[in-house]
Amino acid sequence: MQHKLTLSSIKTLTQVLPISKIHIFSNEIVIFVKPEFLVDTLFFLKNHILFQFTILTSISGVDYPEKKHRFEVVYDLLSVTFNQRLRVKVLINELESVNSCEKVYPAANWFECEVWDMYGVFFKNHSNLRRILTDYGFEGHPLRKDFPLNGYIEVRYSENHKRVISESVEFSQEYRTFNFFGPWNK
Repeated sequence: MQHKLTLSSIKTLTQVLPISKIHIFSNEIVIFVKPEFLVDTLFFLKNHILFQFTILTSISGVDYPEKKHRFEVVYDLLSVTFNQRLRVKVLINELESVNSCEKVYPAANWFECEVWDMYGVFFKNHSNLRRILTDYGFEGHPLRKDFPLNGYIEVRYSENHKRVISESVEFSQEYRTFNFFGPWNK
């Protein structure tokens, strides 16, 4: 029996789960959940007989610095049984954290470390949250929109010291926003 997520099953899903919002784009379904309900929602979607989203294909982050909830944490799920994909999104600000879902999906371990490393989104109850893509002493989170293009530390070879040295980057000008419409449109 092939069970696809139809409008009626999505309506049933909204009655069972604390879903804030649903977006449907052609055959892509995106549900928004509050952070406190994320782990329970993922557990339900994985184990319920009508959904069986047993595979977590990725967790990613998106940064919208101008929004109240700056970060979107995006969970992409796959049901092999029903050949269906589902995207679950959580909206948080810089001070909030998300509960780790590695007990529901063990593959979440590395994905959550990557989102922590690149965006600075903290995952509570994670077994070993650490940087995996940047160096140990790296400052900041490079995929944030406000991260400087130069970084905070410069690594170079010094002829005087005859070795590689690290030093703080000096910014010669203040941060400014750019008008991308061109100099003629003011």
